[in-house]
Amino acid sequence: MEAGTPRPATRDLRAAATSPLARRLSPKYLEEHCLLPLDIADDGRLTVAAGAQLDPTVVDELCLTYERPVKVVEVPAAEIHGAILSAQAESPVEASTPDLRDADLQVLAPEEEALDDLRALASQAPVIKLVNLTILEALKHRASDVHVESTAEGLRIRQRIDGVLHDVARHPRQYQAAVISRIKIMASLNIAERRVPQDGRVRLRLSDRELDLRVSTLPSVHGESVVLRILDRGAGVRDLGELGMEEKTRETFERLVTQPHGIILVSGPTGSGKTTTLYAALQRINTAGVKIITVEDPVEYQLDGLTQIPVNPKAGRTFATALRSILRHDPDIIMVGEMRDRETAEIAIQAALTGHLVFSTLHTNDAPSGITRLVDMGVEPYLVSATVQGLLAQRLMRVVCDACGEPATPSGEDRRHAADAGCPETAQHFRRGRGCDACAGTGYRGRTGVYELMVMTDGLRERVVGRSPLDELRESARLQGMIPLHQAAWAKAGAGITTPEEVFRVTRDEALA
Repeated sequence: MEAGTPRPATRDLRAAATSPLARRLSPKYLEEHCLLPLDIADDGRLTVAAGAQLDPTVVDELCLTYERPVKVVEVPAAEIHGAILSAQAESPVEASTPDLRDADLQVLAPEEEALDDLRALASQAPVIKLVNLTILEALKHRASDVHVESTAEGLRIRQRIDGVLHDVARHPRQYQAAVISRIKIMASLNIAERRVPQDGRVRLRLSDRELDLRVSTLPSVHGESVVLRILDRGAGVRDLGELGMEEKTRETFERLVTQPHGIILVSGPTGSGKTTTLYAALQRINTAGVKIITVEDPVEYQLDGLTQIPVNPKAGRTFATALRSILRHDPDIIMVGEMRDRETAEIAIQAALTGHLVFSTLHTNDAPSGITRLVDMGVEPYLVSATVQGLLAQRLMRVVCDACGEPATPSGEDRRHAADAGCPETAQHFRRGRGCDACAGTGYRGRTGVYELMVMTDGLRERVVGRSPLDELRESARLQGMIPLHQAAWAKAGAGITTPEEVFRVTRDEALA
């Protein structure tokens, strides 16, 4: 591939796919070798976009066909196949126009409309290849989610990389229905039903990796939109020491997870790594001498030695009903995917009172808010005080790319925030990423956790029983050693692990608390 050549825009690829240069080659040839002739440069060379390294034989064939040397530029394969498919969809129909004067006009119901055509379109090789390449490129970029969104102009493809969405491709509206139908067929969903949300799952194998795709569809103004959540079963469960906890926080949390009974809660918004932390904790205490049972929605990773139960509301297996059954199976440790309601919370508390260690998650902004959330659910404060051992709030922040990270000069306000977080100016080493191929130009590669651990002390238990306001709980926890989220985040920025911009993005609300 030739370095330094600007990558053509998506619209340029679509124009190239219908140009006379491209029509000299068959669509099958273009698809098979994932290439598109773009133009003839001033030096007389043919510029060709390719999704991968071209075989020398293919380059020779192009030289002979166009009778000139060839220059190759690299373009994402999905964009090339999308342009080829677009050209096929826009090609003129050569059949004569039928006489409609005496024809009957039949109105189809929405469910009947072109259902067979949808199946046929979704089964076309270009559509299958485009969907496969979209998934493969998401894996290549370490994306956690792929968003396939219907817009007025067509399909918009975005990838969530390190917690942030990035535009990767746009495809014309002509084959919007075909691409979405292909995804729904893969997930065994009803392609005729486009009025209500649907959820499904796809299991894939890529070399020695086993992947799960959780597929969720949603009707919108311009058609259905689909989100694919990628779960890499081959990635394995991470160790507690790899999550990014400060050493003191990790040591305290490890002591909590080895308690014989009680409740340990992990809180944070969706996508903040709560489940990863719980799996790491379970792996640390998973020995032959204990029985661990989990109830999850869904089971994201399978751990040897654990009995893992997926929630199935359609079959009547909710968190609460499964938790009741679990208690009759003599567990030592129980993990409940989420405390969603009062019934689940009360059963978990009864389990803790009868000598079990219970792990679960809550959706709260910080650790002290977990206490008030349980009380708001209707759990008596004295039961919360008697059972909860600790609460861990967390977020995920992007890490400065190692390949292009360099020292940076922060503002005076950023230095002050870092100093307030316990990082004196003499120890501050701020860094930023310039942007490179390794980080796709973002300056970040990978994520690390930032944590706020509140251990229930006698003083805090008294405040819980006395129904103290949240502000008083939060202040009391700080006085007893809890490091707030924003403070822990600024310490990571001062150490050069992340940037001030990332701290503000992830912990802005907590800094105002």
